[in-house]
Amino acid sequence: MTTATSDDRAIGIRAPGRLHLGFLDPAGTLGRRFGSLGLVIDGFETEVELAGAGADEWRAADAAAEAELERAARYLALLREHTGCLAPLRVTLKRVLPPHAGFGSGTQLALALGRAFARWHRLDLSSLTLAHWLARGLRSGIGIAGFDQGGLLMDGGPGADGRPAPLLSRIAFPEAWRVLVVQDERRRGLSGAQEKQAIAALPPFPEALSADICHQVLMRVLPAAAGAEFAPFAAGVNRVQQLLGDHFAPAQGGSAYTSPAVERAIAWLHDASGGEAAIGQSSWGPTGFAIVSSLARAEALAEGVQALLPAGASVRIVRGLNRGALVTESTPCLIE
Repeated sequence: MTTATSDDRAIGIRAPGRLHLGFLDPAGTLGRRFGSLGLVIDGFETEVELAGAGADEWRAADAAAEAELERAARYLALLREHTGCLAPLRVTLKRVLPPHAGFGSGTQLALALGRAFARWHRLDLSSLTLAHWLARGLRSGIGIAGFDQGGLLMDGGPGADGRPAPLLSRIAFPEAWRVLVVQDERRRGLSGAQEKQAIAALPPFPEALSADICHQVLMRVLPAAAGAEFAPFAAGVNRVQQLLGDHFAPAQGGSAYTSPAVERAIAWLHDASGGEAAIGQSSWGPTGFAIVSSLARAEALAEGVQALLPAGASVRIVRGLNRGALVTESTPCLIE
């Protein structure tokens, strides 16, 4: 028995999804626009495998993955352009995050493919470099930091040169807390040119409200998460979501939620929890979330809200994930 050649190596990447809990300063009143608060979660991930091949091969495990092959091909072309590494490869998308739904699907696909490409070619490339090459993290840096290390994350907004945002804080999410994720597969959030147009059409976000958000995040959300104090954490997240929901509502049909079904579900979760849950929409949605203090609380609420959801909508209970992407490398053995 002999080991296979290096061209037979297969690199696997499993990249977790994240929830975008809010911007810090959408108007950039001090020169750094956006800045973000986000949480990496389990239960939702993109999984990519990359291996050598005689000619480029593209494989997808299901229809959802097949729909992302074109985007993956663009990322691979950019990686080859930047590195000059042109060896033919077999790329398999085994699982993908729901696109344009608030999970950071584009960034996780880009970084999963980029990390697999770098590992296969034995290139020492950081996630920040890969993200810059692949034009990811232009507004939020939490997907990049989440890919590397998971947790509850805060970034400082991208630089004027377009480079991804620096990570300012990373806190391990309390193990006991749970997140109810409410999805509506019938709708998609804004992205690309539509997203840019929507943001441009909105009035400037008031400096006083940005100050309020930063105050909530710095003196409520982050220290409460660090100390596993749920009540102040939830109060801070709810205030941030309220301020941002009001601001972005004109781009979402006058509502803080893209999906009416998700909006009704989140309102029910708020009332059923006695106002104690941390609720909101991730990015442009349509995904909504309700963070609660325990699994038992989450299970009781999930049972009630599921009955209210129409076909095509669902609720899942997940944990916060305090690790980043998983990387595996396998080299099959050849039997002589």
